[in-house]
Amino acid sequence: MLWGWVHAPNPGLAHAPNPNGDCLWEDGGVGYRIMGILNVTPDSFSDGGHYLDAAAAIEHGLQMAAQGAAIIDVGGESTRPGSRAIDAAAELERVVPVIEGLAAARPAATISIDTSKLEVARAALDAGASFVNDVTAFRGAPAIAALVAARGAECCLVHMQGEPATMQRSPHYEDVVGEVGAFLRERVDFALQAGIARERILIDPGIGFGKTLAHNLELLDRLDELAALGQGVLIGTSRKSFLGALAGGGERDRLAGTIATNVIALLRGASVFRVHDVAAVRDALEVAAATVSSR
Repeated sequence: MLWGWVHAPNPGLAHAPNPNGDCLWEDGGVGYRIMGILNVTPDSFSDGGHYLDAAAAIEHGLQMAAQGAAIIDVGGESTRPGSRAIDAAAELERVVPVIEGLAAARPAATISIDTSKLEVARAALDAGASFVNDVTAFRGAPAIAALVAARGAECCLVHMQGEPATMQRSPHYEDVVGEVGAFLRERVDFALQAGIARERILIDPGIGFGKTLAHNLELLDRLDELAALGQGVLIGTSRKSFLGALAGGGERDRLAGTIATNVIALLRGASVFRVHDVAAVRDALEVAAATVSSR
């Protein structure tokens, strides 16, 4: 079954798939989607180099869909702290065959392209993607907004202070939640003016993108203030370094912290969760959502 928007039930009410194969709770409730991370890069911070082969990447993407990912987010350029940009040709070579393969094998899945380049976004949408996840929130290539609008795609607008190569060099805010919120509000307005329907716009506070440990924790704790902007909130904490700073361990040892922060984000109003470990996070979110909806 392809899991999509999932709504936690009241006790005793069963769930059933909708005609598209997504799992929907019949009476509504706490809704969310899981976005599976599929990096086809040599240098992403956690899984770089694991899925450079297109066949291996497609297989992994299909596994994540089977485990509960409603969205598969394909990225061909690392945006980890300290990473360097690559040219569009190299990015296209990495992502297009994977998107085409996923679209052919799982046509009901939502495929996202993680890019800030117009030519990559256009080619990805041509290949079968229907979601653009832009870490620059359309600042890198403003014309992506009009492209998303014309294609009727979804998008995610991410807050990032600086750029990947330098963003973790002494990031500073007077009020991190207020400043991130103001930025996201402005970028939503830009997207709306470009013609993107409001319901197709998600916002992401950019955990770890130009933030200290304290900034990340404050954003998570006050995420409800960003949810109050009226847009769906996407959260991405999976395996990130601030979890290691809190609990120790390497990137592969951060599942417990990833689960904890995603459950907290659900309770604070997030609705899309970008993760590496789909099955484990899905189980945790199901339990949390069902508990909240049982009140």
